[in-house]
Amino acid sequence: MIRSFSSRDTQAIANRMPARRPPHDIQRVALRKLRMLNQARTLQDLRVPPGNRLEALKSPRKGQHSICINDQWRICFRWNNGDAHDVEIVDYHKG
Repeated sequence: MIRSFSSRDTQAIANRMPARRPPHDIQRVALRKLRMLNQARTLQDLRVPPGNRLEALKSPRKGQHSICINDQWRICFRWNNGDAHDVEIVDYHKG
C-alpha cells in the first residue's frame, strides 16, 4: 500500500486529479502503475507484468526501487514492511 508521496503531482495523479508533470499522455498509464503499487503486498508482486522492470536503484537513489511507466518516466519509491513510501514519478534520464 502507498503510505506517502514525495511529489504533489504524483499524489494528484493517484487521486485522479490533473497534474503538471508528467505530460498528460503519460498520466493514464502512471495511474494504472500507481494502482499496482498500491495493491502490491510484496515487492515481488511488482515483477508482474515484466514491463514494470522492477529494479533496486543505485546511488544517488540507493534504498529506492522503481517501476517503469515508459522508457523515460519511472515511479520511484522506498519499500518498507510491505508498504511504499516517498512515491514519486520522475523523468529518470533527465540530467
